[in-house]
Amino acid sequence: MSALLLGVAACGLGGLSLRYAWWRPAVVAANPRVLMYHMISEPRPGARFNGLRVRPAMFARQLRWLREQGWQSFTVSELLARGERLPERAFAITFDDGYADNLLQALPLLRQYRCKATLYLVVERFERDWSVMRKAHHDGGELQREAKLSDAQVETLLASGCIELGSHSMTHANFLHLDALAARHELLASKQALEARFGVTVESFAWPFGLYREEQVAFAAEAGYRSAVTTREGIDSPRSWQPLQLKRIKISGKDGWLDFRLRLRSGRRGWR
Repeated sequence: MSALLLGVAACGLGGLSLRYAWWRPAVVAANPRVLMYHMISEPRPGARFNGLRVRPAMFARQLRWLREQGWQSFTVSELLARGERLPERAFAITFDDGYADNLLQALPLLRQYRCKATLYLVVERFERDWSVMRKAHHDGGELQREAKLSDAQVETLLASGCIELGSHSMTHANFLHLDALAARHELLASKQALEARFGVTVESFAWPFGLYREEQVAFAAEAGYRSAVTTREGIDSPRSWQPLQLKRIKISGKDGWLDFRLRLRSGRRGWR
């Protein structure tokens, strides 16, 4: 019996070790953290994309902890502008797509904890189910039905002084499926449309789904972007930044508090 219990305990500890990878070395605090969010909202029973929904209470707890631990908030463009002159414990919050809760739920908390964020906005974001562009069977329309930011709401976000506007393409296209002409259009036309509509300079881009081909990185530079973020998990050093292929830390609505702390420590959670 004792051997059986020891075996069960060992399996349990092994599973926890693989899930949390607590043994992974910490990345030095001099390397800024770029956090990737989508929605700040309550999960929905049975929903496919609850990983994209971080509870407002959890978001508040995350921001409070960051500030209590001495982390300083920047936009992505500010990170790139400062580079190696950044203070220790610098971080940037990013929101992808353009969901209405970024204003209704996230902005009050950003203000409360004196944090900034970069919003990567899809220009043609209404009545569009972009999830099928990555996986055809994701055709339930869940993200299509999710409330998106109106132009007036984006203006409110920008007027707050908390938000930098970046592009997330015209249509949230899968760049792996685009030829050179279409890729250049998604990059340049979205930048021009956002700048014309909101009267701001758009210098940062988020690759939709984190998918792109190597030659398309040069297209982003040609379009005038100074930075672009991916979905590759990790923490980059300013000394080795690839400005148009920046790693981020995925913040999932399915994660608990320990997951968040470990992601901030090493850039990822789990053994993979």
